[in-house]
Amino acid sequence: MQPLAERIRPTNLENYIGQEHIIGKDSALRKAIDQNLLPSLILWGPPGVGKTTLAQIISQTLKRPFYALSAINSGVKDVREVIEKASQDGGFFKVEKPVLFIDEIHRFSKSQQDSLLNAVEKGIVTLVGATTENPSFEVIPALLSRCQIFVLKHLTKDNLMQLLTNAIETDEFLKRKHIVLKETEALFRISGGDGRKLLNALEIVVNCISDEEIVITDTIVKQYIQQNLALYDKSGEQHYDIISAYIKSIRGSDPNGAIYWLARMIDGGEEASFIARRLLILASEDIGNANPTALVIANNCFQAVNVIGFPESRIILAQTTTYLACSAKSNSSYMAINMAQQVVKQTGDLPVPLHLRNAPTKLMKELGYGDEYKYAHDYANHFTAQEFLPEEISGTTFYNPSAYSRERDLKEFLKERWGEKYGY
Repeated sequence: MQPLAERIRPTNLENYIGQEHIIGKDSALRKAIDQNLLPSLILWGPPGVGKTTLAQIISQTLKRPFYALSAINSGVKDVREVIEKASQDGGFFKVEKPVLFIDEIHRFSKSQQDSLLNAVEKGIVTLVGATTENPSFEVIPALLSRCQIFVLKHLTKDNLMQLLTNAIETDEFLKRKHIVLKETEALFRISGGDGRKLLNALEIVVNCISDEEIVITDTIVKQYIQQNLALYDKSGEQHYDIISAYIKSIRGSDPNGAIYWLARMIDGGEEASFIARRLLILASEDIGNANPTALVIANNCFQAVNVIGFPESRIILAQTTTYLACSAKSNSSYMAINMAQQVVKQTGDLPVPLHLRNAPTKLMKELGYGDEYKYAHDYANHFTAQEFLPEEISGTTFYNPSAYSRERDLKEFLKERWGEKYGY
């Protein structure tokens, strides 16, 4: 018997759950579908949110031939064969171009992606790619420029509840059982917004209970599901859980935990560039100015693994992982930009103070642009107090260095110059 997620996979947009922001009635994608003007596109989002289902629904709605390839087990030869077959179905002069769906398109090599270009550019096929990774990093620019990007989100609690209810009420197997959803929090937590994981968990629990009435509680869900969450699947359910444990171990300064999760990812077939990219982000978000060298090492790691590849990249990743885990930590820069962006959203486009404005024309100079600006290098210690924020938010402190490691010196530097103004 097929898995539950396959048995209840929707076949039209009306039954599709979630992603209202891209398939709602007034959305650009919905309008393109309604007008049969579908562009080549890439669906970017986490596992289990409906990327494959949406691609199939689009093809069925537009009554177009549908071809599917998985980047995990398809090569250039497979791509060319499908394009050849699609060209016979669609041809150069037919309006209804076949849909070519590429799952995990970010795992295609450059040569594999290059093999798609001609067919996409000439309209032989309409490409629909699905990816869990940022396409800006993983899809070649030439292909990316020919596609529109649509971002899918984790399913909300309401979406997940709809999925559960729909499964219990419509699936032929589940309908024959008396299922009572007494509690759902554990199912929701396990799913992490992944609809496929949610339905898999429901099916496991139902199959483990032989009672005439199946009452689903959080305790029962934890009892039957816990042992099923230990596997690592780079293309699916445990991908984000393992990388989360890895990053949190480094953030928590535990090199042993970090190395263990690194080994799990390597053994699971994770790509070195994916791991190295996360280390780059962490070096700035969680270490920052407490140890600026961390970002340099993480960047060198990223460059190196993209040149060397596995198996040797495991050593470089291990060195960088242990260094970052043992480094002093600070999220001050991360918090600073978060707060600054929040203030920008709240206050809008505040005018730049006149003395900070650029004055490339005579009129601008006459209007006072740049007047009273003090050139810091003309003063002692290359510093003089002046206002660098809009008047409305003057004195707002965004960056607050920690009192540890190298940031301690930065805090003293700022206190000496701006202590009263910014409260250092």
